[in-house]
Amino acid sequence: MTEDFFQKGISEIMNEESFKERLKKGKIRIKYGVDPTRPDIHLGHTVQLLKLKQLQDEGHTIIFLIGDYTTKIGDPSGRNATRPVLSDDEIKQNAKTYFAQVGKILNVKKTEIRYNSEWFSKMKFGDILLLAGKFTVAQILERDDFEKRFQGHNDIGLHELLYPLMQAYDSVVLKADVEFGGNDQKFNMLAGRELQKKMGQKSQEVVITKLLVGLDGKIKMSKSADNYIALTEDAKSMFGKIMSIPDASIYEYFELLTELNQTELLKIKKELDSDVNPRDIKLALAEKIVSMYHSNAEAQKAKQEFINVFANKELPSDIPLMKMAEGNYGLPLLLINLGAVGSNGEARRLIEQGGVKIDGAKIIESKTVVGVKKGMLIQVGKRKFFRIN
Repeated sequence: MTEDFFQKGISEIMNEESFKERLKKGKIRIKYGVDPTRPDIHLGHTVQLLKLKQLQDEGHTIIFLIGDYTTKIGDPSGRNATRPVLSDDEIKQNAKTYFAQVGKILNVKKTEIRYNSEWFSKMKFGDILLLAGKFTVAQILERDDFEKRFQGHNDIGLHELLYPLMQAYDSVVLKADVEFGGNDQKFNMLAGRELQKKMGQKSQEVVITKLLVGLDGKIKMSKSADNYIALTEDAKSMFGKIMSIPDASIYEYFELLTELNQTELLKIKKELDSDVNPRDIKLALAEKIVSMYHSNAEAQKAKQEFINVFANKELPSDIPLMKMAEGNYGLPLLLINLGAVGSNGEARRLIEQGGVKIDGAKIIESKTVVGVKKGMLIQVGKRKFFRIN
């Protein structure tokens, strides 16, 4: 592997020399796990997937682990409250689309795809007790997330304490040589090293990648925070969302989400430090990322559409026609009927924040009654347009 691999997007490698030595000696097994809490894989996951692609291209085995059993608990990483429990049907539905999404980056035919229900669903209570005996309560409570919740008098479910143990056991079953994850997974991955050692295996190396900040520019991109860009989004939506990130996030997105090398990244950094308009650099970023998951043609089309709508103040070329009976509608109800929002509360907030226009006029009173008629143009937020048919 080139030095670029070890510098770009990597936060920390637990025993880097040992990891490099394993890479030199032969083919290794590399574990990467995702819990299907929602049906989308987002750009935050691609930080690791792009690294894994490089290793797969070198002939190493990538194990893509779908945590359909750990999802029953929900990863407590970065959480200040217990996650809601998903049903088996919800977990199964969420995992269905993962293969196609992962296939946008990894060669699925060469990827070992596993579910941790393969082993956890067969374990008896006695097996769990034996496994739990490998760790102490003090070790688990050392975890920063648990410590903060405990000191803040926030509930910690007993089942949540088992999550690091379960993730660690995954590494034992899979005989992982290396595990990849973000900074928030460090505790869990180190638990895997510890458990492998106690169960007679060579401890896995741990590669910790940088976390991608979400659309808000504040906290990590995640499905639970709803600040993410899904790989399943169409080119236009993906382009628009990338253009919505704060200027301060531009370089980070280039570093973590593209395959630019260090020399190319240095050029981007210099441009951002100069008097070049950040919007122009962001356009190049959005075009590059969209072309990775769609096509160059679709990226170009999305770019031109964005420029037309937001720079030239033109209307989108593909405004959906919505069939509605003419008459008077309360504005929140109208937005719900159009499918623009999911609730009255969301509609009211959007209206009062100035995010709704009717025929070009901004409406800021949520109690407004709208006389709906054919041809009326309704804009919700920056990217949603509807034409009444």
